[in-house]
Amino acid sequence: MKFIEIKAPAKINIGLNIISKRSDGYHNLETIFYPLYDLCDIIQIKKSNEFKFACDEKSLSCDDSNLIVRTVELLEEHTKQKFDVDIYLQKNIPMGAGLGGGSSDAAATLISLNEMFSLGLDQQTMLDLALELGSDVPFFLKAKPAFGQSRGEILKEMDFEIKTPILLVNPGIHISTKEAFGNIKPAVVDFGLDTILNTYKENPADIKNNLKNDFESYAFPKYMILKEIKEKLYESGALFAQMSGSGSTMYGIFKSLQHAINAKSQFPKEYFKFISLPQEYPTTFS
Repeated sequence: MKFIEIKAPAKINIGLNIISKRSDGYHNLETIFYPLYDLCDIIQIKKSNEFKFACDEKSLSCDDSNLIVRTVELLEEHTKQKFDVDIYLQKNIPMGAGLGGGSSDAAATLISLNEMFSLGLDQQTMLDLALELGSDVPFFLKAKPAFGQSRGEILKEMDFEIKTPILLVNPGIHISTKEAFGNIKPAVVDFGLDTILNTYKENPADIKNNLKNDFESYAFPKYMILKEIKEKLYESGALFAQMSGSGSTMYGIFKSLQHAINAKSQFPKEYFKFISLPQEYPTTFS
């Protein structure tokens, strides 16, 4: 195989509880990872005479601080072989937005190189390598709705689907994940996210008072606009609204495409705005 093109989807977090800080510096957490298949980066990989990496997003670093480059280096170290490939990234997922773009790119690169070079890496090895790259990377190896625990790498797939449109709104703020975790305070939870979702997964409006993202307590006082966006999503008819990950994307679940379109029009043109639709969702309406 000489060429692969792969889509790296975004994700949102439905609830995010920070349980405790660990001795290794990471945090134990629980969250629902939910993939957005219609918002994705596109990665093209072809065999070459040397390693090259480029991206259409000029502000994105193309050195070894980039997760795609780090993935190639990690795989070379693990397999003891060189991967001369030309990688081009079409960046559609906003950076530093809590949507998992970099993690998804890393997982897509790992999957592609394993296939392109017939490495035969088993599932556990792939998971171990993914976790070395980042806490969210293991989720994107399958990118199916899942309940995540520990750092997020202990995953239990869920029979869960959001059946109505999701509006994403990002005002262009880049929140450092490291900074966000450095300022978070673990909190005791009365009941777990899996309990909430099993009870209320068919009615998002019923969970808005119980389902929290602990990072909002850090992000909202520092970036008041995020709190204002959440409030406006509810004012515009969102059944449920929350920040994704450590921010800065806010999302709202709406009962119809028309409601989502109307809400989208309430935010400035310079914001990143995207309406994610369930697969086979009817896009016509009266």
